[in-house]
Amino acid sequence: MIGVRRFIGFDPGLRATGWGVIEAEDNRLRHLANGTVATDADLETAARLHQLHDGLARVLTEWAPDDAAVEETFVNRNARSTLKLGLARGVVLLAPALFGLRVAEYSPNKIKKSVVGAGHADKTQVGVMVRHLLPGCDPVDADSTDALAVAICHAHHAATDGLWPSIRAAAV
Repeated sequence: MIGVRRFIGFDPGLRATGWGVIEAEDNRLRHLANGTVATDADLETAARLHQLHDGLARVLTEWAPDDAAVEETFVNRNARSTLKLGLARGVVLLAPALFGLRVAEYSPNKIKKSVVGAGHADKTQVGVMVRHLLPGCDPVDADSTDALAVAICHAHHAATDGLWPSIRAAAV
């Protein structure tokens, strides 16, 4: 038994970064909050990254998670878009680390497999399963839905990872 843990998941983006907070106790999950941190497209990149950091810091302060997880970036055909996503992702990795949190990273396929059971599930299937696994949850948009999926994935993997030390000790 690990106890109650609070997880935050992030779906990085420069225009909008989704976030979702859940609590896990044993194998039960509970939705706490979700949303997006949006940046002003009229600003220069550095100012947008600053906006993103400040918004994430507010979310982290308000919800005080125990652990954080971020979706890994896939390479896009448009190099400029991939670079901008990479910059945003750097801020998304940094913000919880500055709060002293361990930050896990998961590939989109691993997230989908953890939530839906299939690594190539579409966004609709992910949304249906997020709502099924978190009864009463109504994500504000696709970015926050994806962020909740990241949090669910991390909750599942963190629970398993937390069991391994006691299993190894018992085997010795």
